[in-house]
Order: sequence, then structure tokens, then C-alpha cells
Amino acid sequence: MNKKLKPDWAGEDMLSQFVNLLIQTKPIYKVMKHQARQVIIKTAEKNGVPWRKNYEKLAASPVQHHFDAVTNPQVTYPDYYKVPFHAYSEGNLCWKAALEAPSATYSMALRVWKNEPLTWQAAHDRLRGSFHNVLGLYAPQKVEDILDVGCSVGISTLALHRYYQNKQNHPVRTVGLDLSPYMLAVAKILDINNEISQWLHAQAENTGLADKSFDLVTLQFLTHELPSEASKAIFRETYRLLRPGGAIAIVDNNPKSAVIQNLPPVLFTLMKSTEPWSDEYYTFNIEAVLEDIGFEAALTVESDPRHRTIVAKKPL
Repeated sequence: MNKKLKPDWAGEDMLSQFVNLLIQTKPIYKVMKHQARQVIIKTAEKNGVPWRKNYEKLAASPVQHHFDAVTNPQVTYPDYYKVPFHAYSEGNLCWKAALEAPSATYSMALRVWKNEPLTWQAAHDRLRGSFHNVLGLYAPQKVEDILDVGCSVGISTLALHRYYQNKQNHPVRTVGLDLSPYMLAVAKILDINNEISQWLHAQAENTGLADKSFDLVTLQFLTHELPSEASKAIFRETYRLLRPGGAIAIVDNNPKSAVIQNLPPVLFTLMKSTEPWSDEYYTFNIEAVLEDIGFEAALTVESDPRHRTIVAKKPL
């Protein structure tokens, strides 16, 4: 494990401040956003992810019908959520982000093992499996009710549900929660066999779900997209939702990863230009906050070269 606690390009370091200045310069930011998008699409298509075909297929599906059905008109959107994300001006609140999300998700794992000759399918399975392996070792052994927070288009939710459904000899109830009805509409399309009990449009800080109703709550590749205060609020809500002995499990970028810390300047600059809360995330002590809220001491595992998994249990 690298001794540095975070990358030099995040936080208050001089390099970080310089990169932030570039991002705040509108003409430069516009170029960065375009370049970031081109890098993502090129990486995907070069490795066999049919980006445009996937987009067209979803656009031609009854996704609008699902959007109308899943949208909760009572939901309000926090200011932190209404900023540009992932090179989309409207962030996650637009069709383009939702219709491209499956391809972006499938290609994400290719960056983890970029020097290995893996297909995107094999890389994606390995990425999900590395998280599930940690859950198998350190999360509760009996899991009946799961909540996947920030589920996006539900790829993480379906994989998690199937892992526990295959691992255990009893049914599992899984709920996918997200703040974007666009993402949830796509999740409904991808959930062909209606495996997920509910796709819930709600704030993760205030879910409206019952106290002590879940054994496991996961946040998969979500916390780097949140300001620290929002993460704290979600952790508190998670504590309320968990049964005694239940666990929160977080998988996300690892600030101590040598791969993350040594990204080439072009890549970390592009990354920061599409991830507005990077500086807060890379300086945020998740483990300490979880313990302050009341969780038992958190366990952190380097689950792959770029990511860490944090598991913390609610006391019995």
C-alpha cells in the first residue's frame, strides 16, 4: 500500500489548486469536458462495448413509460446534485446520461486492469466479484433484505442481488434507490425478469423507508460523487435503516492506490473536470465518520488496484 494518504492532485495541494484553476476557466473546461467524453467512448468502443448500439436500443425501448411510472413528484434535488457530472451539463438528470450509463459502466472495469488482455465482460465480472468477495468474508452471513443506494441504472443492483440469491438458500429482497428517475427508468428496462423488488426514486439522505428494515446497505462507486456533508447524512440514514448486526458496504476509488495517485496529468485533470466533489472525497475520512455515527470499527480492504471496500457493522 502506498504511504501517501491521497493523490497530490486532490485536496489543497498546489497541484490540485492549479488543476482547479484550469477547470474554472470556462473555455478550457469546455475542451476538457469534450476530451473526457471522447476518452470514455473511445476506450469503450476499442474494447468491444457497443456504445452507440446500446444507446439506440435503449432510446427505442419503452423507457419513457418507465420514467413516468418511477418518478416521485415529491422528490426535491439538493444543490450538489444539480451540477455537471461526467461531462453532462445536466448531470444525472437527463436522458443522455442515463442512456449512455450502461456502456460507461461496462467499460469502467477496463481501466482497472488495463495491462491485462481482458474482454470488457470479463473485466466487469472481475470488478463486481472483487466487491462481492469482500462482502462474503466480512458482511453479515445471513442477508435477507438489501438496499443498493445510488444504484444508477441498476447494473450493480442486479449483480449484488444475484450474488446473494445464488449464495443463500432463501429468497432475497433487493431495493435499488437513486435520485435520478432517468437512471431508474433504464434500470427497469435492464431488469428484464423483474428480479429487483423495487426501484425507488428518493433522496438517499431521507429515503422514507422503515427503521431496521435491511441487513445490508451498499454504496457502489457513489461517495466520490458526493460532498462530505451529503455522505455523512446518507451514513446516518443507513444506520437507521440497518437492523442490529447489519452492515454498510462502500466500494469506491482508493485515495491510497498507487494507480490513482500516479495517473498521468491529462487523465487526472480530465477526471477532476467531470467529478466536482473530488477534492472533498479524497480528503474525507469515511472510516472515522462511520464510527462517530455509531458503527463498529470499519474494515477497509484494497479490493482491486484502484478501489477499496469499506465494511462497517451496526452493533447488536
